[in-house]
Amino acid sequence: MCKDSQKTRTLFRYSVTRQRMRNLLLFVLVIGLAACRTVPNKATESAPKMNERFSIALHGGAGNIAKRGLTPEQEAAYQDKLREALDKGRKLLSEGAQAVDVVEEVIKILEDSPLFNAGKGSVFSHEGHNEMDAAIMDGKTLDAGALTNVRTIRNPISAAKAIMRKSKFIFLSGTGAEAFAKENDIEIVDTSYFFYQPRWDEFLKIRDSKKVKLDNDSSSGAIDSFNSSIDKYGTVGCVVMDRYGNLAAGTSTGGIVNKQYNRIGDSPLIGSGTYANNATCAVSCTGHGEDFIRVVAAHNVSSLIENRGVKLKTAVSRTISKITALKGRGGIIAVDNKGHIVMDMNTTGMFRAAATEKGVECVAIYKAANAAPQ
Repeated sequence: MCKDSQKTRTLFRYSVTRQRMRNLLLFVLVIGLAACRTVPNKATESAPKMNERFSIALHGGAGNIAKRGLTPEQEAAYQDKLREALDKGRKLLSEGAQAVDVVEEVIKILEDSPLFNAGKGSVFSHEGHNEMDAAIMDGKTLDAGALTNVRTIRNPISAAKAIMRKSKFIFLSGTGAEAFAKENDIEIVDTSYFFYQPRWDEFLKIRDSKKVKLDNDSSSGAIDSFNSSIDKYGTVGCVVMDRYGNLAAGTSTGGIVNKQYNRIGDSPLIGSGTYANNATCAVSCTGHGEDFIRVVAAHNVSSLIENRGVKLKTAVSRTISKITALKGRGGIIAVDNKGHIVMDMNTTGMFRAAATEKGVECVAIYKAANAAPQ
């Protein structure tokens, strides 16, 4: 009787164990199937959602630009170059390019044109050098890159982007910035590449004085056949909202004529001449740099949106008013995180262009044509 009872208990335990194993396997199978249904594909999860909407604005300097001071040929030259840069940016955005990359490519076109005071055709310092500055900022990450007083980098905006992407530092200067650019395969050229005879003639008029001159100030008799009647600030810049909803801003300049002591303006200073933040807007400024630095102009636009809840147009207008109160002059282009574009100035004109995914565009010089596409 004891043997039979022991045998029965053994069989019972074996049966229970098998049943438990079946239940356990079934449970694991159910959990596995559920996991397969609920865990997303990593490639799909990491791919950002692309929208239809995008916005882009760019500038080539603001100043006292009178219509009577430009011939039809001069107007056409500026408009053609602005439209070329705008079309490049719009094409890239429509194809899904990232905001930072679009800003770089657009500004490179303007840097390569001697019509503007950036890259080729930059003005000369007191020592007779071309000394260039640039900055770029990614609104998604708040990463930024900037450089100042470089003399051999063909496209300073490309070097600024390389600093942002590859350097643990944000702001580099002079020969150090050039060494970094060379190490990162940014095109280096002989200083003669930047020489532009009208800019040199302009410089010679005030070289022996301590006067400085904002790019092609007509009051001191500029000679440039394209700019002889223009008192403008030829800094170039671009702001973008891409199809992923990310913002970016970039600015590039050759500074001011006959500048001394390696003077640095607002263009390469993050927050003064250049700023981007996905939470608010992207901004690029052009004008008398010292005044834009004093009001931290680019960041002031963003701060008004973030802290006061105002619209982009109001934020830009209030910032321009601050600059005007200091007797400063210039202009601002900006795009917010909804794609709204504002281009404003307290001068008689600003070389500028803008477009959206709708195909609506604006290419303008004079203040009267101040409407921006929405």
